[in-house]
Amino acid sequence: MVQVLRFGLIIIGDEILSSKRQDRHLANLNALLKPRGLALSWVRILGDEAELLVDTLKQTFASGDQVFCCGGIGATPDDRTRQSAAKALGLALKPQPQAVAEIEEQFGEQAYPHRIRMAEFPEGAAVIPNRFNRVPGFSIQQHYFMPGFPQMAQPMMEWVLDTYYADAKQPPSVEKAIRLLDGAESEWVEFMEAFEHQYPKLRLFSLPHISAEGRRSIELGIEGEATLVEMGLNTIVEEVNKRQQAWEPL
Repeated sequence: MVQVLRFGLIIIGDEILSSKRQDRHLANLNALLKPRGLALSWVRILGDEAELLVDTLKQTFASGDQVFCCGGIGATPDDRTRQSAAKALGLALKPQPQAVAEIEEQFGEQAYPHRIRMAEFPEGAAVIPNRFNRVPGFSIQQHYFMPGFPQMAQPMMEWVLDTYYADAKQPPSVEKAIRLLDGAESEWVEFMEAFEHQYPKLRLFSLPHISAEGRRSIELGIEGEATLVEMGLNTIVEEVNKRQQAWEPL
């Protein structure tokens, strides 16, 4: 049986929760996963509260999911992700030799006394290279910890996928949809239920819209393997025409 991998994303930082900064990690990771035929199953946004970080990481470590964690691995007192990961696993926080070497080579004497703290990882963690400034992230138990800066995190995410999940690639999924004009979602519930039973490998979605003028419409579409998507879209269009429902392609 082929193992189905579930990918998750944890975005960490009080500045995200307070909207001082807008998240870019979700869009960046999706842009990397989709061409590989992979997808996110869940996302969590957390502040820098140590207790909540520990509790959340205990859950995700136990889940068996493949988890990207962005933020909170710096050296300032409000960066608590490295410590929380270690505590969640019941491990000591220790200098990782490869990380120490990277930081020393990048900063020389200025690595001490503070920057070098960023080389302290849960015991047994491996390095994730950071080509932006050579301050690495770390991986342990299918969790991948990287900085909160998107320009650093995105290439690190790509490295993780290429290094650990090259064999997990699937044919890229495609998405197609039509817009139902002046329709109500409630009129399509039974059809959608039957459609999901007929096409279990497709992801069906229904997105209602209300225009500025108050006109209602529904974006009805599917995502999945290209051949199945064509078959599923034909089934939807046949049903729409059968009902004489006004629609337009997207």
